[in-house]
Amino acid sequence: MEQPPIWHSEVNIHELNAKGRSTMNEHLGMEFTEAGNNYLRIRMPVDHRTVQTYGILHGGASVALAETVGSIASTLVIDPAKEICVGMEINANHIRSAREGYVHGTASPIHLGRRSHIWEIKITDDQQRLICICRHTVAVMEKESFMAGAK
Repeated sequence: MEQPPIWHSEVNIHELNAKGRSTMNEHLGMEFTEAGNNYLRIRMPVDHRTVQTYGILHGGASVALAETVGSIASTLVIDPAKEICVGMEINANHIRSAREGYVHGTASPIHLGRRSHIWEIKITDDQQRLICICRHTVAVMEKESFMAGAK
């Protein structure tokens, strides 16, 4: 039996990619590719922007990809008129290296609470081999209070 969508409203991949323009997403070549009922997928090229000096995917680029997909997934679960999401913690285990092609990050929820979300992000290569696995915790805050504190 298929699960009902966890998203607050319908997910538009083109809009997600448009919102990423002029951000680190664009700089690193990240693109959202798919949203299922309970997952969000993104990809990033393994190229001069994302590799380290040995020519393999930089661990920090993997973490940036994971935090991006996890944080955006959280914003799609909440009511954006009332709430805002910010990353609290992320950890990563790097399993194997990638030298070319794309890496694909898939965020799936572990916990969707009122004040926090926890996401598992699996990063794979074009051959679906596991490159990195991450756990990302996101705080869900009242938008009005957060915006008042930003002044």
